[in-house]
Amino acid sequence: MADFDLVIRNGTVVTAADVSRCDIAIKGGKIAALAERLAGGREIDAGGLLVLPGGIDAHCHFDQPMGDGSEMADDFRSGSISAACGGTTTIIPFAAQAKGQSLRAAVEDYHRRADGKAVIDYAFHLIISDPNAQVLGQELPALLRDGYTSFKVYMTYDDLKLDDRQMLDVLDFARREGAMTMIHAENTDCIAWLTEKLEAGGHTAAKFHAVSRPQPVEREATHRAITLAELIDVPVLIVHVSGREAIEQIRWAQGRGLKILAETCPQYLFLSEDHLEAPGFEAAKCICSPPPRGKDNQKYVWEGLVGGVFQVFSSDHAPFRFEGAKGKRNAGTDAPFRAVPNGVPGVETRLPLLFSEGVMAGRIDITRFVALTASNPAKIYGLYPRKGTIAVGADADLVLWDPERRVTLTNALLHHNVDYTPYEGMELTGWPKITLSRGEVVCQDGQVTATPGRGKFLPCELPKPATTRLGTRRYV
Repeated sequence: MADFDLVIRNGTVVTAADVSRCDIAIKGGKIAALAERLAGGREIDAGGLLVLPGGIDAHCHFDQPMGDGSEMADDFRSGSISAACGGTTTIIPFAAQAKGQSLRAAVEDYHRRADGKAVIDYAFHLIISDPNAQVLGQELPALLRDGYTSFKVYMTYDDLKLDDRQMLDVLDFARREGAMTMIHAENTDCIAWLTEKLEAGGHTAAKFHAVSRPQPVEREATHRAITLAELIDVPVLIVHVSGREAIEQIRWAQGRGLKILAETCPQYLFLSEDHLEAPGFEAAKCICSPPPRGKDNQKYVWEGLVGGVFQVFSSDHAPFRFEGAKGKRNAGTDAPFRAVPNGVPGVETRLPLLFSEGVMAGRIDITRFVALTASNPAKIYGLYPRKGTIAVGADADLVLWDPERRVTLTNALLHHNVDYTPYEGMELTGWPKITLSRGEVVCQDGQVTATPGRGKFLPCELPKPATTRLGTRRYV
């Protein structure tokens, strides 16, 4: 008998490429064999279950410093536990640079926040808000070599936004070094102008958040981001795409051969403008940017997932509590929409929502589900094939998934430190039963079995070279 630490038997094994029946042997935290009739000292019977690669949530926020007095409820302990219980085994949150701050100092601070807390593995994206000569010439090249190979830039938010000239500087660096740039695409001047007009008319309730950020605001910025990327000839990834008009811009660019990648999130499939019509301050629970669109818009997001416009499905988990002084009510119960912290929780519900309403509803197949939630983000952000697949030599990050379990989603069922879920009451089919990280069971039947601090930091590699319109660039 082979000297395996653990064998998972009788499951249906799913990757982004195929579905098969085989046993999985694990040794030293890695997948050691894929074959029939394997045996080991310990075994898990996965009969009737799917065995999937652990999910990778490539866009989530934990314990990120805020400048408005609000505070994220999830740190790396509660956030990673919640992720693991939802079938995610790798998280990639953001080390955010404040304007005037050293980017290296932001990374060091974020490591202090993560150390000793995470139960699953994690990497960091960078947020660049001040791309000065020191950052682009010294700090960023050094950080790239240390495994921080992706960064996010904003086209809105006063404390984060870059102008077009700064965007070009960052994209030029990414082209030269092979890094991946993520872009939050909304037109900041349009938002500011509309917000001022709404406030002047007394329209400050939470529901007017969406009115201040209509689809043309996202469409224009998406088109501009594509144009800047085309000018530099560099791949970019447009994050949390919400609306049909932005999707059309991305599809147009992809059809011309431009290397434009895109991500969407659960809130654009399962929330709508109707949720912002909730009475009183309840609508603030669903304030996020870009905002949820009309219900008729959801079919275009599904079409983008099915048709390949989107490569990544992330949560954009933003864990602000609804009650209390440091969450959504930070500025008071009658706070104007501009003062409400943006974002919704979703790190634990991301996979069950997409599985139930995507796979079980027949909208996407199971291999597409794995690609969107695990394999593609691993490839794009330099973690593949260590993460994101089931293959010999890969980390044994696995989720044993019960495709038949029916669940009524309630916040009491979840493990995050947020006091609500915007998906309360949804009836879902399919739920993770056992989550393994590097061969260790970290969650089983909703019970956490892992010790905080076992999660490891993952340096990311640069994507592999490929050919773009103007020559060879580094791109997956």
